[in-house]
Amino acid sequence: MELTLREEDVANWVYRGEGAVNLVLAYNGSNPSFVGKVMRIRKASKNNRHGLKSTITVTAHELLLWKDVHELVSSSEKDIVDHLYVEHVMMPLLGSKYVDAGVHVLVSRKFLESIEKIVISQRPAWRVDAAQIDKQSDFGLLMSDHSVFPHDSQGSKPCISVEIKPKWGFLPQSRFVSEGNAIKTRVTRFQMHQALKLHQGAISELSQYNPLDLFSGSKERIRKAIKDLFTTPQNNFRVFLNGSLILGGLGGGTRKTDLHMAEAFEERLKSVIEADKGHCTENLFTLVAETMHKSRVLDQLLEVQKFDNFDIEGAIHAYYNVISQPCMACRELSEEQAKRYKCLHSASLDESLRIVKNYLIAATAKDCSLMICFRQRTKEDSSSIYNNIYLESTKQAFDFKVYFIDLDLKRLNKMEEYYELDKKIVSCYKQRMNMDHQERNQVINKMDQEVKNVQQN
Repeated sequence: MELTLREEDVANWVYRGEGAVNLVLAYNGSNPSFVGKVMRIRKASKNNRHGLKSTITVTAHELLLWKDVHELVSSSEKDIVDHLYVEHVMMPLLGSKYVDAGVHVLVSRKFLESIEKIVISQRPAWRVDAAQIDKQSDFGLLMSDHSVFPHDSQGSKPCISVEIKPKWGFLPQSRFVSEGNAIKTRVTRFQMHQALKLHQGAISELSQYNPLDLFSGSKERIRKAIKDLFTTPQNNFRVFLNGSLILGGLGGGTRKTDLHMAEAFEERLKSVIEADKGHCTENLFTLVAETMHKSRVLDQLLEVQKFDNFDIEGAIHAYYNVISQPCMACRELSEEQAKRYKCLHSASLDESLRIVKNYLIAATAKDCSLMICFRQRTKEDSSSIYNNIYLESTKQAFDFKVYFIDLDLKRLNKMEEYYELDKKIVSCYKQRMNMDHQERNQVINKMDQEVKNVQQN
């Protein structure tokens, strides 16, 4: 960590976006050490009952959980645990060519304070209410800006990049899913969660996106998934042109892509996609779909997501074994219902640790994002080091690169939150289904009554 950012460096960093845990800045200065880079800065929750407090400290139970990852548990600098987790857990699982673990740079408190003042007006209000920059942290994570290509002999060519948050690519089939929650085995988690978000006012309308389409391996279904994400981006879809956002929200938004936005987007694509007027966007959908199909990049992600083969309804019982506390989940169940989970509570500590560790690794894979970046390749670029794909409809060849981002460690103390959220999601979706069913019955009854009235007259 030789590089240090101070207050005078603030002017060269601009707000790129943020997630629940980190805020992302992009560099626009001329220092060779930072050109083509972005930096992730940790946030601190405002909702912590103890006040603003970083949640980096590794607990004794987490040290036990990750005991087989020597680099993670032996580090004296516990603040870099997320970085070590990406490097030593997620990178081997997803492949080093698809993961950039980054490097740490020191940041002064003055730098963080100044950055916060500058970016606060650009951040979504709900993100500002939830968290602020963690000014107790003394580092940022520097990594390549995967929305652009590195500067080289072809660096001046325009590039387009698509960021996708795929979400869960499978339906749980665990025998520990209770009979009352069997809907989880038939309806995607994404679709059910949409109902809760709509109920809470977090979104203004339901997305038609189905993660099973994206993970299907079918070009047609993948293309449909991309188109559905474009229609309702929410915080699951963003597009950048030469590193600048041209579609989607910086911190997650609720706006649907209306006609005006679609027309502006179409116009911006002309510098990259050589198609007839009105067809650039459709060709981008095809380009992304064919790239994902050819690279099979989601196959490995799905495999890691399926590390969760117990579902939270099973993993929560193993969690209470790990922390050596009475199982709060069993307290909510009848004696007959609790029998389903008896085998989990009789499992060895090592088996419980394995179940929980795999669940948390899967949680990272379910919540990460995928960045795919394209630039046109010409005949003169035959020596390019990048993979390429040919778009038949426009007769263009493109270099492309693919990276997984946002591979943060999910903390052990989140297990109870995951369990409670799962209950809320299922309950809200079932209530919505019941309401829809009642409304349908009301419509049918009304139509039947109108027919009877006509017949009587």
